Amino acid sequence: MESVDTDRGLLMSVAYRLLGSVSEAEDAVQEAFARWYALSEDGRQEIGSPTGWLITVTTRICLDVLGSARARRERYVGEWLPEPVPAEAQWTSQAASNRGADPADRVSLDESLSMALLVVLESMTPAERVSFILHDVFTYTFAEVGEIVGRSPQACRQLASSARRRVRDAHGDHVSAQEHARVVAVFQGALETGDLTSLIAILDPEATAIPDGGGLVKAAVEPIEGAEKIARYLLGLYRLQPGLSFQPTTVNGRAGLVARDAAGHALAVASVAVAHGLVERIWVIRNPGKLTGWT
Repeated sequence: MESVDTDRGLLMSVAYRLLGSVSEAEDAVQEAFARWYALSEDGRQEIGSPTGWLITVTTRICLDVLGSARARRERYVGEWLPEPVPAEAQWTSQAASNRGADPADRVSLDESLSMALLVVLESMTPAERVSFILHDVFTYTFAEVGEIVGRSPQACRQLASSARRRVRDAHGDHVSAQEHARVVAVFQGALETGDLTSLIAILDPEATAIPDGGGLVKAAVEPIEGAEKIARYLLGLYRLQPGLSFQPTTVNGRAGLVARDAAGHALAVASVAVAHGLVERIWVIRNPGKLTGWT
């Protein structure tokens, strides 16, 4: 039997999208492998698809984690945001198969990694989240999803449809990667010059900034609304940190920024949503526990 260790990237790709946390995803995948190797040799030989078995076990572990995570996140100081990942953390480009998902329902791996989509996933029930990710992203049939989550295929179809509506309602017009990167570059330039007028000009008048400090660093605990308020908030943070620099980087598959101090330590990662040539939404992750992949 081939080694299942080559499946680790695929399992991380599934688990991160389900949990929004690298450390929790790593724990889930590690537990799935522990259960695999706890089987007898004969028991492993009887499993027709080790990859399918591991995805099923990983997903069920993630379902348990999601059930307890909701209570933990309700106690979180300020807004809880998914953990941002750099380009090299796109663990795999391998989908489970091309079975099951209608082409109109499919979500690419890059799309499903975006901060905007991960934030929407946080508003879903665990069952909605799993049904959507496994079917629309990893192209499992609803019969297969039902076996994993313990529901009928019809129920899983309804869950994925509900999740899909949430995604459509939250997403604006699609913006090309090139246009997104262009707007982020203008945004970066305005931050670095410290020019309030330029910064306001690149922000949508009704833009929203959502900081995540987790109570561990100084950060607003409520979303900041409006271009001028956001601009003043960001420039205020910039002035409080001598030697701060903003570097373009890939955040969850799209152009974003990482803020570093004079010694090169990552202090914040910013992911943005762009619409009509302006920055519409900014997610600023400052919780040090979520920046370990950026050191």
